[in-house]
Amino acid sequence: MAEKTDDLAIALFGELFMADQLARNRISKVLPKGMEISHFGVLNHLARLNEERTPAQLARSFHVTRGAMTNTLTKLEWAGHVHIRPDWDDARRKFVAISPAGRSARDAAVQAIAPLIGEVVQSLGADRVRAVLPVLREMRTKLEGED
Repeated sequence: MAEKTDDLAIALFGELFMADQLARNRISKVLPKGMEISHFGVLNHLARLNEERTPAQLARSFHVTRGAMTNTLTKLEWAGHVHIRPDWDDARRKFVAISPAGRSARDAAVQAIAPLIGEVVQSLGADRVRAVLPVLREMRTKLEGED
């Protein structure tokens, strides 16, 4: 019985990994020039929250190291997509906010990505996508809890 469960788990994760790789590849090709998926992810996150976050909070949200997040934030700041300011109460910390240019870049990326992912949803069928979302969310929640 455990062997059948293991085979199912391997098949599931194999499909998830391949779908992730293919989706990232296709999305990378349509993002605005110079934007990487990691940049879009941070801009999208900040745009949705509409409030400042520390680099450490962002690193935790994306499950990356602080160094990796600092690298991404440095590139975004250089492009003018985020503002990074010191914490006035604790000079060791910083706060990150999306800039108007960053919001525009994020919106342009959404415009570029939307037809691509909309096409996938349409070909699979909206009802089938809605049906699988709760399972994927629960899987993500379980995996997040194991960190």
